Amino acid sequence: MPDTTKLPNVTLLHGHRIPALGFGTWQLAEGEETETAVAAAIKAGYRLIDTAKIYGNETSVGLAINSSGIARDEIFITTKLWNSDHGYDQAIKAIEGSLERLGLSEVDLYLIHWPGKDNVGSWKALIDIHKQKGGAKAIGVSNFTPDDLEEIISATGVVPAVNQIEFHPFVYDNQLPTLNYCNDKGIVVEAYSPLARGNQLSNTLLKQIAKEHEKTSAQVMLRWAIQHGTVPIPKSSHPERIKQNLQIFCFELSHEQMEAINNLSEGKTALPL
Repeated sequence: MPDTTKLPNVTLLHGHRIPALGFGTWQLAEGEETETAVAAAIKAGYRLIDTAKIYGNETSVGLAINSSGIARDEIFITTKLWNSDHGYDQAIKAIEGSLERLGLSEVDLYLIHWPGKDNVGSWKALIDIHKQKGGAKAIGVSNFTPDDLEEIISATGVVPAVNQIEFHPFVYDNQLPTLNYCNDKGIVVEAYSPLARGNQLSNTLLKQIAKEHEKTSAQVMLRWAIQHGTVPIPKSSHPERIKQNLQIFCFELSHEQMEAINNLSEGKTALPL
Protein backbone atom coordinates (compact mmCIF):
# COMPACT_ATOMS: atom_id res chain seq x y z
CA MET A 1 0.00 0.00 0.00
CA PRO A 2 1.19 3.57 -0.63
CA ASP A 3 2.65 5.45 2.30
CA THR A 4 0.26 7.95 3.88
CA THR A 5 2.96 10.40 4.93
CA LYS A 6 1.54 13.93 5.11
CA LEU A 7 3.68 16.84 4.00
CA PRO A 8 3.10 20.46 5.02
CA ASN A 9 1.32 22.63 2.46
CA VAL A 10 1.90 26.17 1.20
CA THR A 11 -1.03 28.41 0.22
CA LEU A 12 -0.94 29.89 -3.27
CA LEU A 13 -2.64 33.05 -4.44
CA HIS A 14 -6.38 32.47 -4.86
CA GLY A 15 -6.39 29.85 -2.13
CA HIS A 16 -5.06 26.67 -3.72
CA ARG A 17 -2.53 24.74 -1.67
CA ILE A 18 0.69 23.14 -2.88
CA PRO A 19 2.78 20.55 -0.99
CA ALA A 20 5.88 22.10 0.58
CA LEU A 21 8.18 19.64 -1.20
CA GLY A 22 7.85 18.10 -4.64
CA PHE A 23 9.34 15.45 -6.89
CA GLY A 24 10.98 16.56 -10.14
CA THR A 25 11.16 14.42 -13.28
CA TRP A 26 13.64 16.32 -15.48
CA GLN A 27 16.01 13.90 -17.26
CA LEU A 28 13.94 10.86 -16.31
CA ALA A 29 13.40 8.87 -19.49
CA GLU A 30 9.91 8.18 -20.78
CA GLY A 31 8.88 4.63 -19.91
CA GLU A 32 10.05 2.42 -17.09
CA GLU A 33 12.51 4.88 -15.52
CA THR A 34 9.91 7.61 -15.06
CA GLU A 35 7.08 5.26 -14.08
CA THR A 36 9.24 3.50 -11.49
CA ALA A 37 10.64 6.72 -10.00
CA VAL A 38 7.26 8.48 -9.79
CA ALA A 39 5.67 5.37 -8.28
CA ALA A 40 8.45 5.23 -5.67
CA ALA A 41 8.02 8.93 -4.91
CA ILE A 42 4.28 8.62 -4.41
CA LYS A 43 4.74 5.52 -2.26
CA ALA A 44 7.29 7.41 -0.13
CA GLY A 45 4.80 10.22 0.46
CA TYR A 46 5.38 12.84 -2.25
CA ARG A 47 2.18 14.48 -3.42
CA LEU A 48 3.64 17.11 -5.78
CA ILE A 49 4.87 15.75 -9.11
CA ASP A 50 6.54 18.14 -11.56
CA THR A 51 6.89 17.46 -15.28
CA ALA A 52 6.96 19.43 -18.54
CA LYS A 53 6.26 18.91 -22.21
CA ILE A 54 9.95 19.24 -23.05
CA TYR A 55 10.88 16.48 -20.57
CA GLY A 56 9.15 14.01 -22.89
CA ASN A 57 7.80 11.93 -20.02
CA GLU A 58 4.27 13.26 -19.40
CA THR A 59 2.71 9.98 -20.55
CA SER A 60 4.74 7.95 -18.06
CA VAL A 61 4.07 10.44 -15.26
CA GLY A 62 0.35 10.12 -15.94
CA LEU A 63 0.49 6.32 -15.97
CA ALA A 64 2.34 6.24 -12.63
CA ILE A 65 -0.13 8.65 -11.04
CA ASN A 66 -3.19 6.88 -12.38
CA SER A 67 -1.95 3.50 -11.12
CA SER A 68 -0.77 4.76 -7.73
CA GLY A 69 -3.91 4.00 -5.75
CA ILE A 70 -3.96 7.59 -4.49
CA ALA A 71 -7.03 9.72 -5.12
CA ARG A 72 -6.50 12.27 -7.88
CA ASP A 73 -7.36 15.21 -5.61
CA GLU A 74 -4.54 14.21 -3.26
CA ILE A 75 -1.81 14.57 -5.91
CA PHE A 76 -0.66 17.98 -7.15
CA ILE A 77 0.50 17.77 -10.77
CA THR A 78 2.49 20.46 -12.59
CA THR A 79 3.41 20.67 -16.26
CA LYS A 80 4.74 23.46 -18.45
CA LEU A 81 4.36 25.33 -21.73
CA TRP A 82 7.45 24.93 -23.92
CA ASN A 83 9.14 27.74 -25.85
CA SER A 84 7.84 26.58 -29.25
CA ASP A 85 4.26 26.95 -28.00
CA HIS A 86 4.38 30.63 -27.03
CA GLY A 87 1.43 32.79 -28.09
CA TYR A 88 -2.26 32.61 -27.25
CA ASP A 89 -3.48 30.02 -29.75
CA GLN A 90 -0.44 27.79 -29.46
CA ALA A 91 -0.62 27.82 -25.66
CA ILE A 92 -4.24 26.68 -25.69
CA LYS A 93 -3.32 23.78 -27.96
CA ALA A 94 -0.26 22.96 -25.88
CA ILE A 95 -2.09 22.38 -22.63
CA GLU A 96 -4.64 20.23 -24.45
CA GLY A 97 -1.74 18.10 -25.66
CA SER A 98 -0.23 17.87 -22.18
CA LEU A 99 -3.56 16.85 -20.64
CA GLU A 100 -4.00 14.15 -23.28
CA ARG A 101 -0.53 12.74 -22.65
CA LEU A 102 -1.04 12.83 -18.88
CA GLY A 103 -4.45 11.20 -19.19
CA LEU A 104 -6.04 13.97 -17.13
CA SER A 105 -8.80 16.51 -17.54
CA GLU A 106 -6.97 19.09 -15.41
CA VAL A 107 -3.56 19.84 -13.92
CA ASP A 108 -3.08 21.57 -10.61
CA LEU A 109 -0.50 24.01 -11.94
CA TYR A 110 0.46 25.04 -15.47
CA LEU A 111 3.58 27.14 -16.00
CA ILE A 112 5.17 29.09 -18.84
CA HIS A 113 8.50 27.25 -18.86
CA TRP A 114 10.69 30.14 -20.06
CA PRO A 115 10.13 33.77 -21.05
CA GLY A 116 9.67 33.87 -24.82
CA LYS A 117 8.58 35.79 -27.86
CA ASP A 118 5.04 36.45 -26.62
CA ASN A 119 4.92 36.37 -22.83
CA VAL A 120 1.73 38.44 -22.66
CA GLY A 121 -0.14 36.38 -25.25
CA SER A 122 0.90 33.16 -23.55
CA TRP A 123 -0.05 34.51 -20.13
CA LYS A 124 -3.49 35.56 -21.40
CA ALA A 125 -4.00 32.01 -22.64
CA LEU A 126 -3.08 30.61 -19.23
CA ILE A 127 -5.50 33.04 -17.58
CA ASP A 128 -8.31 31.72 -19.79
CA ILE A 129 -7.22 28.12 -19.21
CA HIS A 130 -7.43 28.82 -15.49
CA LYS A 131 -10.90 30.35 -15.74
CA GLN A 132 -12.51 27.49 -17.63
CA LYS A 133 -13.60 24.22 -16.08
CA GLY A 134 -10.76 21.79 -16.54
CA GLY A 135 -7.39 23.00 -17.74
CA ALA A 136 -5.41 24.27 -14.76
CA LYS A 137 -6.41 24.99 -11.16
CA ALA A 138 -3.49 27.40 -10.77
CA ILE A 139 -1.14 29.10 -13.23
CA GLY A 140 2.34 30.51 -13.04
CA VAL A 141 5.69 30.88 -14.72
CA SER A 142 9.21 29.51 -14.61
CA ASN A 143 12.57 31.24 -14.99
CA PHE A 144 10.96 34.70 -15.04
CA THR A 145 12.95 37.67 -13.77
CA PRO A 146 11.29 40.63 -12.02
CA ASP A 147 11.20 42.47 -15.37
CA ASP A 148 9.50 39.51 -17.05
CA LEU A 149 6.98 39.32 -14.24
CA GLU A 150 6.28 43.05 -14.39
CA GLU A 151 5.55 42.74 -18.11
CA ILE A 152 2.76 40.17 -17.75
CA ILE A 153 1.33 41.59 -14.53
CA SER A 154 1.16 45.12 -15.96
CA ALA A 155 -0.53 43.85 -19.13
CA THR A 156 -3.15 41.67 -17.45
CA GLY A 157 -3.42 42.58 -13.77
CA VAL A 158 -3.05 38.87 -12.95
CA VAL A 159 -0.18 37.84 -10.68
CA PRO A 160 1.28 34.34 -11.24
CA ALA A 161 0.76 31.96 -8.34
CA VAL A 162 4.23 30.45 -8.78
CA ASN A 163 7.62 31.26 -10.28
CA GLN A 164 9.80 28.18 -10.60
CA ILE A 165 13.50 29.06 -10.69
CA GLU A 166 16.83 27.39 -10.17
CA PHE A 167 17.53 27.93 -6.49
CA HIS A 168 20.29 26.47 -4.36
CA PRO A 169 23.12 27.96 -2.29
CA PHE A 170 25.48 28.31 -5.24
CA VAL A 171 23.17 30.63 -7.20
CA TYR A 172 21.74 32.42 -4.16
CA ASP A 173 23.20 35.86 -4.93
CA ASN A 174 22.02 35.68 -8.52
CA GLN A 175 18.47 34.63 -7.61
CA LEU A 176 17.94 36.79 -4.51
CA PRO A 177 16.40 39.75 -6.41
CA THR A 178 13.83 37.41 -7.98
CA LEU A 179 13.12 35.74 -4.64
CA ASN A 180 12.58 39.11 -2.96
CA TYR A 181 10.33 40.36 -5.77
CA CYS A 182 8.21 37.20 -5.61
CA ASN A 183 7.92 37.42 -1.84
CA ASP A 184 6.70 41.01 -2.15
CA LYS A 185 4.05 39.97 -4.69
CA GLY A 186 2.90 36.85 -2.84
CA ILE A 187 4.28 34.59 -5.59
CA VAL A 188 5.43 31.21 -4.31
CA VAL A 189 8.92 30.31 -5.52
CA GLU A 190 9.53 26.71 -6.47
CA ALA A 191 13.20 25.70 -6.36
CA TYR A 192 14.34 23.45 -9.17
CA SER A 193 17.78 21.82 -9.05
CA PRO A 194 17.80 22.48 -5.28
CA LEU A 195 20.69 20.00 -4.95
CA ALA A 196 22.81 21.84 -7.54
CA ARG A 197 22.61 18.77 -9.78
CA GLY A 198 24.53 16.81 -7.16
CA ASN A 199 27.75 18.66 -7.91
CA GLN A 200 28.25 20.18 -4.45
CA LEU A 201 27.25 17.39 -2.08
CA SER A 202 30.84 16.99 -0.91
CA ASN A 203 31.18 20.67 -0.04
CA THR A 204 33.04 20.95 3.27
CA LEU A 205 30.61 23.38 4.92
CA LEU A 206 27.54 21.40 3.90
CA LYS A 207 29.09 18.17 5.17
CA GLN A 208 29.98 19.83 8.48
CA ILE A 209 26.46 21.17 9.00
CA ALA A 210 24.99 17.84 7.94
CA LYS A 211 27.10 16.04 10.54
CA GLU A 212 25.87 18.42 13.26
CA HIS A 213 22.27 17.48 12.45
CA GLU A 214 22.95 13.82 11.63
CA LYS A 215 21.65 14.45 8.13
CA THR A 216 23.08 14.35 4.61
CA SER A 217 24.36 17.32 2.62
CA ALA A 218 21.35 16.90 0.31
CA GLN A 219 18.97 17.14 3.25
CA VAL A 220 20.74 20.28 4.47
CA MET A 221 20.41 21.91 1.04
CA LEU A 222 16.71 21.07 0.88
CA ARG A 223 16.15 22.36 4.40
CA TRP A 224 17.96 25.58 3.46
CA ALA A 225 15.57 26.00 0.51
CA ILE A 226 12.56 25.36 2.76
CA GLN A 227 13.73 27.96 5.28
CA HIS A 228 14.01 30.50 2.46
CA GLY A 229 10.29 29.97 1.93
CA THR A 230 10.64 28.08 -1.35
CA VAL A 231 9.12 24.77 -2.46
CA PRO A 232 12.04 22.56 -3.55
CA ILE A 233 11.48 19.88 -6.19
CA PRO A 234 14.45 17.48 -6.06
CA LYS A 235 14.77 14.70 -8.62
CA SER A 236 16.18 11.23 -8.09
CA SER A 237 15.73 7.78 -9.57
CA HIS A 238 17.12 6.06 -6.47
CA PRO A 239 14.40 4.88 -4.02
CA GLU A 240 16.53 5.43 -0.92
CA ARG A 241 17.44 8.99 -1.89
CA ILE A 242 13.81 9.67 -2.82
CA LYS A 243 12.88 8.74 0.76
CA GLN A 244 15.78 10.67 2.31
CA ASN A 245 14.79 13.86 0.51
CA LEU A 246 11.48 13.81 2.36
CA GLN A 247 13.10 13.72 5.77
CA ILE A 248 13.75 17.44 6.13
CA PHE A 249 10.88 18.57 8.34
CA CYS A 250 12.30 17.19 11.59
CA PHE A 251 15.21 19.62 11.99
CA GLU A 252 15.97 23.29 11.54
CA LEU A 253 19.06 25.19 10.50
CA SER A 254 20.18 27.98 12.80
CA HIS A 255 20.43 31.58 11.64
CA GLU A 256 24.22 31.27 11.63
CA GLN A 257 24.06 28.10 9.54
CA MET A 258 21.67 29.71 7.06
CA GLU A 259 23.99 32.71 6.68
CA ALA A 260 27.02 30.50 6.20
CA ILE A 261 25.24 28.54 3.47
CA ASN A 262 24.05 31.77 1.84
CA ASN A 263 27.67 32.80 1.58
CA LEU A 264 28.49 29.76 -0.54
CA SER A 265 26.92 31.55 -3.49
CA GLU A 266 29.23 31.81 -6.46
CA GLY A 267 27.02 34.26 -8.31
CA LYS A 268 26.43 31.75 -11.10
CA THR A 269 23.56 32.30 -13.50
CA ALA A 270 20.73 29.82 -13.69
CA LEU A 271 21.02 27.19 -16.41
CA PRO A 272 18.18 26.20 -18.76
CA LEU A 273 16.12 23.12 -17.97
